[in-house]
Amino acid sequence: MKIDDLRENLGQFWGSVSDGWERMRHSASGALTRFRPGEQTQLPERHEIDDPLHFPAQSWTMLGGDVFEDEQRLVVRLEAPGMRKEDFSIEVRDAALQVRGEKRFERESTEGRWRVLQCAYGSFQRTVPLPTAVRGEEARASYRDGVLRIDLPKIEPGRPASVNIRVD
Repeated sequence: MKIDDLRENLGQFWGSVSDGWERMRHSASGALTRFRPGEQTQLPERHEIDDPLHFPAQSWTMLGGDVFEDEQRLVVRLEAPGMRKEDFSIEVRDAALQVRGEKRFERESTEGRWRVLQCAYGSFQRTVPLPTAVRGEEARASYRDGVLRIDLPKIEPGRPASVNIRVD
């Protein structure tokens, strides 16, 4: 009887862990973003980094985001710290918002070694599905305190056009 109780409790525990993992994986899958370092990224040379887990060609990070909707608009907010507004390119294409950018490495002003290098640097693309059609040509974007905010006015249901959005 004790073995059966143990099996049942273990089964319930495993089911709970599996359910939690699946929910986290589904929720975070859109936020997991790959960064690809390029010539403009300006990463330190490998011999300047002591961190054995640093692989610049395989940099991934979470660009957390929120999508808010009211009667007039959608508001998309993406956490993208360490960038400038000029680093972003934003486009409404089909039923999605595409945000591209490049996060560049900033060197210290003195000589030394990098002991840990965990931040992702390079170019990225993040696609956010839009739950309703928007007027991309009237969209406004701002970048403040590491958060990119895009306000998208809604239109009647229909296929949105592809439009570039300037960051103010």
